[in-house]
Amino acid sequence: MSARVEELYSEIGRLTTHVAWLKKNLVLTLSRANRLALIEREAGELPLRVQAELLGLSRASLYYKRVPPSAEEIAIKHRIDELYTHHPFYGSRRLTVCLQREGLIVNRKAVQRYMREMGIIAIYPGQNLSRRELAHRVYPYLLHGVRAAEPDHIWGIDIV
Repeated sequence: MSARVEELYSEIGRLTTHVAWLKKNLVLTLSRANRLALIEREAGELPLRVQAELLGLSRASLYYKRVPPSAEEIAIKHRIDELYTHHPFYGSRRLTVCLQREGLIVNRKAVQRYMREMGIIAIYPGQNLSRRELAHRVYPYLLHGVRAAEPDHIWGIDIV
């Protein structure tokens, strides 16, 4: 009997190793959408909990139903798009003020989220615009020790 028990334990270990290897490689090779398609919801041989664990999916994602955006949200997004088209330099704060003046009830974080979803970014100057270009030559200041003693003593010209 002990030989049979040892044989069964070795079989369990081998199968556990195979399942772990399959889970790891299945998650790496299949996209999330393909793994979701493998779920058998009705009359499956395995419960949903086990299927989700084997496929590397969250159980909550199996039951989630995406809610379509409300008509109010769509109207706000259209208005944000119109305002951004006329004023591409407006950020979320300025757009929020414009929308609130029009009577729409919306806060800045919602406007930021809508702008991010729509791929809208305000146009503004970037960082380090005054940093000098290293490829450009720096000319020495030739009048360093010279004092202007009389009018028209020092003349300068800039040729561009």
